[in-house]
Amino acid sequence: MAVPDRPAAAPVCAGIVLAAGAGTRYGRPKALAEGGAWLRGAVAALRDGGCDPVIVVLGATGPDPEPLDLPAGVQHVWAADWATGLGASVRAGLIAAARTPARYAAIMPVDTPDVGADVVARVTAAAFEAPSGLARAVFRNTPGHPVVVAHGHWTSVCQEAVGDSGARTYLSGRNDMVCVTCDDLATGVDRDYPASSAR
Repeated sequence: MAVPDRPAAAPVCAGIVLAAGAGTRYGRPKALAEGGAWLRGAVAALRDGGCDPVIVVLGATGPDPEPLDLPAGVQHVWAADWATGLGASVRAGLIAAARTPARYAAIMPVDTPDVGADVVARVTAAAFEAPSGLARAVFRNTPGHPVVVAHGHWTSVCQEAVGDSGARTYLSGRNDMVCVTCDDLATGVDRDYPASSAR
């Protein structure tokens, strides 16, 4: 009797949570926002969306992860130069991911609390199928997160992630990024201010 073919295993995708900033406009590091709920939510979105390992990039809160009470099994890395801008966090996260078996990285900031596992799963699936290995969530025709980047791009992203540009400088110059509409799943809005603040 013929044995049915097993479905191919999905590529290994690391999840990277960018949680290094000081949250100046928010009033405190966003890694601590809502008692750490945003951070735990970002970790859960990546993990439940199929990412393993999940790496949290620390910065303003210091190199010790203990005050953040990270979920079990989550890796962490401290971007010592976090104050120079978002690029430092992206570099630290991708360098940490390069020490794992991951062939893709899903990058997500800590301050998009309504982005869940369904968004992550949709965007990673698109990246796995794309010849470029590049995909990102789009909300209301606006680029958002997560951004999924195949391993072959990591070195170039790190070279161009300077200051507050993050991966944007490298990715904006490419026409092979798959844009994945996720309006039906989340708003993708990043939260720069506490809900109760006037602005």
